[in-house]
Amino acid sequence: MTMRPDFDLDGRVALVTGGSSGLGLAIGEALAASGARVVLAARRQDALDAGVERIRSMGGQAAALSADLADARGLDEVARRATEAFGDPQIVVNAAGVNLRQPAEEVDLASWELTLQLHLGTPFFLSRALVPGMRAAGYGRIINLASLQSSRAFPDSAPYGAGKGGIAQLTRAMAEAWSRHGINANALAPGFFPTELTSPVFDDAARSEALARQTAIGRNGRLEDIAGPAVFLASPASAYVTGQILHVDGGFTAK
Repeated sequence: MTMRPDFDLDGRVALVTGGSSGLGLAIGEALAASGARVVLAARRQDALDAGVERIRSMGGQAAALSADLADARGLDEVARRATEAFGDPQIVVNAAGVNLRQPAEEVDLASWELTLQLHLGTPFFLSRALVPGMRAAGYGRIINLASLQSSRAFPDSAPYGAGKGGIAQLTRAMAEAWSRHGINANALAPGFFPTELTSPVFDDAARSEALARQTAIGRNGRLEDIAGPAVFLASPASAYVTGQILHVDGGFTAK
């Protein structure tokens, strides 16, 4: 037995939804740099192609999968297509999401259904469709994306907050269902990172600086800050970690 932790992802296949930009792409790059062959899934083919090229330019292996992840009835097909490039994924990162930032009085049924599907329905049904391949491999890692809003409220985000509160509990339920088969389920809960979803925050310098002051570290997140936690949760080093929500927020929730 060695006490040196194993963060090696050589031979592993990872599916990353929301992988065309932001935290999804950053996680995809980190997994590829650690040896995984990565399938990036999102709607925009051009952005996916750019992401694949970024990973390949750094010496990694990647493929693109263009799909509407909000289409609940198409997820089994997404899971099937995810195997085409490199075989069955043993790692799935559920990073696809949307925050429409509507006041509670303006949230309509379409907005509600889209947000809850992407943040709850899609992670559950897509992960479940990939579980048989993980069980056959004797190894599985499900990484969901939680949020500061998994435990607290922000303005104009009722559906988003409901989805992120739900994904924390869904992560625990996934862990209860599948960890005995070697399939661990955890969630990353990022603080404020510069992504498309948070552009309204980062476009307002005063607001961005105020949020940075609310962290223990004194700054907002950088995309590279998500890399280590994501690789840990994807790797054999996290073998005895499941059902957990890891806040990567610079200590925002600690203050």
